[in-house]
Amino acid sequence: MIKVGLIGCGRIMPAHLHGYKALIEKNVDVRITALCARKIQDALRFRRPGEGPPPRKPVGPPGDPLAVPHIYVSDFQKDVEVEVYDNYEKMLKDADIDAVEIYTSVFSHHPITIASLEAEKHVLVEKPLAITVKAARKMVELADKKRRVLGVAENTRYFPDIRMTKWVIDQGYIGDIQMVVTGAIGGYWSPNKIVAETSWRHKKVFAGGGATIDMGVHLFHIFRYLCGEVDEVSSYVENIERVRVTLDKDGKIIDQVESEVDDTFFTLIKFKNNVIGQIFYSWAGHGESTTLPRLIYGSKGCIKGDKVILDDGTRTDIESLFKKEADEKVKERFFPYGIYDPMALETLEFIRAIEEGREMETSGREGLRDLAASYALIESSIMNRPVKIDDVESGRIGAYEQEINEYYNI
Repeated sequence: MIKVGLIGCGRIMPAHLHGYKALIEKNVDVRITALCARKIQDALRFRRPGEGPPPRKPVGPPGDPLAVPHIYVSDFQKDVEVEVYDNYEKMLKDADIDAVEIYTSVFSHHPITIASLEAEKHVLVEKPLAITVKAARKMVELADKKRRVLGVAENTRYFPDIRMTKWVIDQGYIGDIQMVVTGAIGGYWSPNKIVAETSWRHKKVFAGGGATIDMGVHLFHIFRYLCGEVDEVSSYVENIERVRVTLDKDGKIIDQVESEVDDTFFTLIKFKNNVIGQIFYSWAGHGESTTLPRLIYGSKGCIKGDKVILDDGTRTDIESLFKKEADEKVKERFFPYGIYDPMALETLEFIRAIEEGREMETSGREGLRDLAASYALIESSIMNRPVKIDDVESGRIGAYEQEINEYYNI
């Protein structure tokens, strides 16, 4: 049995607990044995009903992990007691755990991860992997030294539509990939809402960047998974709405923050296999939002969102194609036990990587590369020229993050 301690009992916790519920219901040999939060009451909130404060109201649009309903560990785990801590160092020293998952704010990812690895624990940490590329690089190097699994909880890798799209591409339905495009302007947090109702997301030393880092890691991870390694980016990054607010139900401002980080980026991408593309994203945007579905063009056809469209005009639903044509071994590899919950799949991959002594699909190395590509957006905009991801990952380029590294003495 793999025994896991969960650090950070905030808004993302219910999504992860629902994932554990799906695994335990399939008799996966894993148990949560510890919960840790800065305030003990926040940890008790999730252990069993009646112990801690009442559940917090979910935030965000439907489908957002932050909008998942509350759940208690006791709802699905009956056979193992859960200890609670308000100090992660004490938990690492005293708790009966083999591994930790870290759901805290991004600025605390690197010290908690490093302490956990030093304590010989395996680590899965929420995205983005770290506050800076330099911090992420140190985490990856220490995991290698300690021979422990380090993974990033990049749940987009495990979305059913992404995994099925990967299969379609690998089967050659659209031929060799040539071009990719996707983007969104506006949405739930536009034009000027405080994202996830957490003001720190708009401060440089606490968030690193804005949309570039929070959403950039998702977009780069998806395209790197589907289309190949990214070589360089050429980007414009802006902070359009410099004051962001939270409103109550009557429209009255109850929180306000001056944003120090970007809310918008437009970028051109060149992949190492010569695929070219464009992505854009914005938390700003007045009026109606605009979403451009994921477009992937190949030498035989294209993928538009959930459809495959070939040169002969054939249009096929990706999910229907996968369920009809993929063999059972492929289905089991992509969706073990018939599980489709992304949080459950990422945790299952973490558990299997520990048991098998290998890297995760979403390894720390992958998280480092996603973060380097996302910071390259900012560096390119500042330098007004294309920037290679290798140069950001290695630290040859990193002027923007220098202030953050100095703040945390990284």
